[in-house]
Amino acid sequence: MRMSKLFLRTLRDDPADAEVASHKLLVRAGYVRRVAPGIYSWLPLGLKVLAKVEKIIREEMAEIGSQEVRFPALLPREPYEASNRWTEYGPNLFRLQDRRGNDMLLGPTHEEMFALLVKDLYSSYKDLPLSLFQIQTKYRDEARPRAGILRGREFIMKDSYSFDVDDAGLEASYQAHREAYVRIFDRLGFDYVIVHADSGAMGGSASEEFLAVSETGEDTFVRSPGGYAANVEAVTTIAPDPVPFDGLPAAHAEQTPDTPTIATLVAHLDEAFPRDDRPWHASDTLKNVLVMLRHPDGTREPLAIGVPGDREVDAKRLEAAVSPAEVEPFDEKEFAANPALVKGYIGPGALGADNASGIRYLTDPRVVDGTRWVTGANEKGSHVIDLVAGRDFTSDGTIEAAEVRAGDPAPDGSGPLELARGIEMGHIFQLGRKYAEVLDLKVLDENGKLVTVTMGSYGVGVSRAVAAVAEYSHDDAGLIWPKELAPFDVHLIVAGKDETVVAGAEQVYADLVGEGFDVLFDDRPGKVSLGVKFKDAELVGVPTIVVVGKGFVDGVVEVKDRATGERQDAALADLIATLRA
Repeated sequence: MRMSKLFLRTLRDDPADAEVASHKLLVRAGYVRRVAPGIYSWLPLGLKVLAKVEKIIREEMAEIGSQEVRFPALLPREPYEASNRWTEYGPNLFRLQDRRGNDMLLGPTHEEMFALLVKDLYSSYKDLPLSLFQIQTKYRDEARPRAGILRGREFIMKDSYSFDVDDAGLEASYQAHREAYVRIFDRLGFDYVIVHADSGAMGGSASEEFLAVSETGEDTFVRSPGGYAANVEAVTTIAPDPVPFDGLPAAHAEQTPDTPTIATLVAHLDEAFPRDDRPWHASDTLKNVLVMLRHPDGTREPLAIGVPGDREVDAKRLEAAVSPAEVEPFDEKEFAANPALVKGYIGPGALGADNASGIRYLTDPRVVDGTRWVTGANEKGSHVIDLVAGRDFTSDGTIEAAEVRAGDPAPDGSGPLELARGIEMGHIFQLGRKYAEVLDLKVLDENGKLVTVTMGSYGVGVSRAVAAVAEYSHDDAGLIWPKELAPFDVHLIVAGKDETVVAGAEQVYADLVGEGFDVLFDDRPGKVSLGVKFKDAELVGVPTIVVVGKGFVDGVVEVKDRATGERQDAALADLIATLRA
């Protein structure tokens, strides 16, 4: 490919809406182009990288015997109605109608379609196990699309599904996919971690995520020295043992004026009610947070969450805990509609299905029987001290919604947790029989009895992988593609206007192509300065740059490694061997 013919315009300035490196560089280097928020066109350079990601995935899926199919993106409502995801997906689903008024959708994921296809064609245990996959464009109406192709409303995904007669077969299929994913992500070439994950609305008995480690990632995960790793949504809290009530002081309400925050409350307690053993701490207080849940059917429900005062409610953990409902703020209008709630001084006495507000009340697992708390007295300027869980109040259940912090104990006892950030690249589920049951996917077993098929679901963000590699592999000058994903093997630059040098570059180009190298030849006319050519080469990020300049007359060209910046002179006679080394 000659740059004089390549459909490409590089940009010197970052896009105004770009926040992360991959977004900036993929647009500036001419790989993608924004059409609308969360929607991008793929340009020639981008498509070449995307095709190489797909090639890796296809090769590794073939290695485990998975067969490729392709479903339409435009789908009928009925299968998603049967699984209830027409409702559960809520506003994330792109819905439309055809000219006859039939409800349709743009597919966000295809569990239903795969299950129905297998149901249509297979009926015996002899047909199983089976694994099918597709690489397909998916659609989700993200509320906040951001970071370019990392979080878009249209994206390309590989989703595969396994079909087995029993749970042992599902476990084997799951492990085969897991091993294939390890090979895929090893070949993609970025640092990643495998973490336990929350199954969420997908359901199933087991779930793991493959996260590309990145400070700009939207997912927070934890890991311990002993090897535990999990998405924060999947971390479970180690609850303390219950404490006997005997001998605990009675609860007493006290005036605590001007203490609507935890910080002001703790300061007031230390001044007005000092402890004998130690100062008061935020962890002695019980913070009660109110939110509104909007369920998929449109109904809204208030929810109160009690967490230790030294912790915030983590939005992602809360969303995972209440899924498929969505979380909305509890605003002033909601407070006005619930006069039993005194803002800033809300306590358990007003919460719970059987109390004044009737609002469902869920508490953090650390709030066990016998623990003593300072919390709101449901009266402005007043808190209750020594309110004991199990004696003075009970909740309607527990919820994992409090933030996870560095130093918290790992749930498996493997040491203190550290926090890091990552980009979700793959997610694998043991779905079980959730979709097979609602869609009546059954086969005859070896005894002639109808049994429900058990399924696994396995996804890879294909377009997201391009951005994740770019996020991991770049410098201040531009992209640095690994060889297996680079749009070209060699970026060839002619440095000079001398006819001998220009002719020599043409000959080098022909020789490299003849030897099977995929070459991007910067043959742009002399009005394009050499400085611009070098800047574009670094921005585009092809792993090897070959410069044909004045040394050509002596039979020498320059070879530069884009990743290390190392330069070396290579004799023309040895150039092919040098590039293959």
